[in-house]
Amino acid sequence: QVQLVESGGGLVQPGGSLRLSCAASGTIFRMGWYRQAPGKQRELVATITSGGSTTYADSVKGRFTISKENAKNTVHLQMNSLKPEDTAVYYCNALKFTSSGPRDYWGQGTQVTVSS
Repeated sequence: QVQLVESGGGLVQPGGSLRLSCAASGTIFRMGWYRQAPGKQRELVATITSGGSTTYADSVKGRFTISKENAKNTVHLQMNSLKPEDTAVYYCNALKFTSSGPRDYWGQGTQVTVSS
């Protein structure tokens, strides 16, 4: 079982910055963030593997940066130049390989609101 503890999020004005963090228990292959806006499907924001390979959604490239602290098994999502369309509930995700195969784990979600 993997436990994910999220922190960060909140209300910020357009053009502002926020930082999300997610701490995981256990050995994780890949961690990342997804988001879901009202009335929309959950979508990938960014992921990072244990080896440091990253993936970003086109909509956040150049504005968001995902990083990790191996010693703390924690990932951070630095979000700059935030736009109103970034408003959503952000979910931490962890992909772990188990004896039964790959399994996804999810955090409880944290609200990010970009508004003036």
